[in-house]
Amino acid sequence: MKKIFLLFLATGLFFSSCNRKVAYETADGMAMTIEEGVFFMDSKKLGPILERAEEFDKLVFVDFYTTWCMPCRMMDEDVFPNKEIGDFMNENFINYKVNAEKGNGVNLKTLYNVNVYPTLIFLDSKGRELVRHEGAAYFTKLRELGNEALAAAKALEAEEAANMQEEDEGSNY
Repeated sequence: MKKIFLLFLATGLFFSSCNRKVAYETADGMAMTIEEGVFFMDSKKLGPILERAEEFDKLVFVDFYTTWCMPCRMMDEDVFPNKEIGDFMNENFINYKVNAEKGNGVNLKTLYNVNVYPTLIFLDSKGRELVRHEGAAYFTKLRELGNEALAAAKALEAEEAANMQEEDEGSNY
């Protein structure tokens, strides 16, 4: 009987550790825990987010929101918990939610000229804006924006490599 109990206990612990639960603050200021979907890094500043993106060779997805924004809430409830969107966003981006009315969010909304909520911005690891979308984006649109950002980053990388090559060739004269 004791062995059966230990077997059930071990099985329960194993399967409970397999569920990935993610907690973040939603647009209405409530804490939300999800078992799958988009994982948002928690940071009071953008700098550590950019550093992490550099470290993992990823882009940054920033969701600027406010607590009174209904489309922001809709994305929190319908889009971000979606497994397929979460898998795509988590694989390709460091995801970051910014309350545009609190803390450093006020500075970041000014820096990136955010006046509409939600505003979804994809950045490279240097903080340069690659793609911007004002308003909510459902599954297909969010994936399109993500793919557009990935393509823009590759184009920027190729352009920078070509510029460096021209500089190197020009220094031989």
